[in-house]
Amino acid sequence: MECKCDDYEDANSGWWLGSNSIQMGAFSVVGYLLYRFSQTLPALIRWPIRLFCSLTGLSALWGWVSRLVGTLRVMQNFYKRLSQIWRFIKEHINSEGSSQDGALGSKTNPASTLDLSRPGLRLILLGPTGGGRSSLTETLLGNSEPRAPVGPLMESTKRTTIVDGREITVIDTPDLMGLSLGNTKRAREALRSLQLVSPGPHAFLMVIRTPGTSMEVDQDAVEAIQAAMELYGEEVIRHIIPVLTHGDLLGRIGTVDRLLDVDAGHLRSAVSLCHQRPELVDNRPDCPPEAQNVLRRQLVGRVMEMKELQGHFVHELQRREDSLREVLLTDMASALARKLGHV
Repeated sequence: MECKCDDYEDANSGWWLGSNSIQMGAFSVVGYLLYRFSQTLPALIRWPIRLFCSLTGLSALWGWVSRLVGTLRVMQNFYKRLSQIWRFIKEHINSEGSSQDGALGSKTNPASTLDLSRPGLRLILLGPTGGGRSSLTETLLGNSEPRAPVGPLMESTKRTTIVDGREITVIDTPDLMGLSLGNTKRAREALRSLQLVSPGPHAFLMVIRTPGTSMEVDQDAVEAIQAAMELYGEEVIRHIIPVLTHGDLLGRIGTVDRLLDVDAGHLRSAVSLCHQRPELVDNRPDCPPEAQNVLRRQLVGRVMEMKELQGHFVHELQRREDSLREVLLTDMASALARKLGHV
């Protein structure tokens, strides 16, 4: 009988300890919930909860939960401090690495760092041969050293750069304004230039040699714009910015207003067509880097203004591509659905 009683007492004590553990766990959960809930209430409403805790014996548990939360906050602040110290050490190491690279001749330009929060710009350069498209492309890309001549450009090329954190996509085109490529090649390269800047360019820079800067016949801005309209459609007129190159050859007295007054190269008629004031630029390969940076930001600013007013240019080719893409997507989705139905 004594053994049975002892077994009974052990069982009762085990049950009592288990029930106490459950009660303490329940009290812990209730106390923590009350603590978190009280933090969201005004000060005048907290004291009834505290009074309830004191009457039900939860005051000690309240204090324990408060100390626990305080300890967790201290650990969280300590972790933040460690993170800040580590971040400072990493930045210091990176800055030392950058300075060493600069000493070796590789300089990091803050303006060449891509900022993902700034949307990019897409440009297509057009213009007759000899107008300075390729040299202006190099200026936009920030290449100050002249490139060795490689012959006339035969197809549209896509290149990118970063200006003030913004990615700039530049499409240099062959002689689309002339007849050297033939109509088939001209049409193909015009449409290909659009595909390279899908969903469409924000601006077309019509690059023309400044009238009066060459012994040859001045390039006609109106004819160049009309050729662009034949290739890309009439809507392109809303996205054309005339750019007059070799402005350094005019000297200090050469200004856009003066050129418009004498209507050199039919500039006034060109402005009345596209409603955009021409940009007079100095695109010499040996132009100082500071002047090139000013020119680059000036042209990017003009394109940004056009983007805000007009958006990007959309050609019939891109509309049809979108339509065909939707039809193809619908057909493939239907075929896949039928295939899944037989599985």
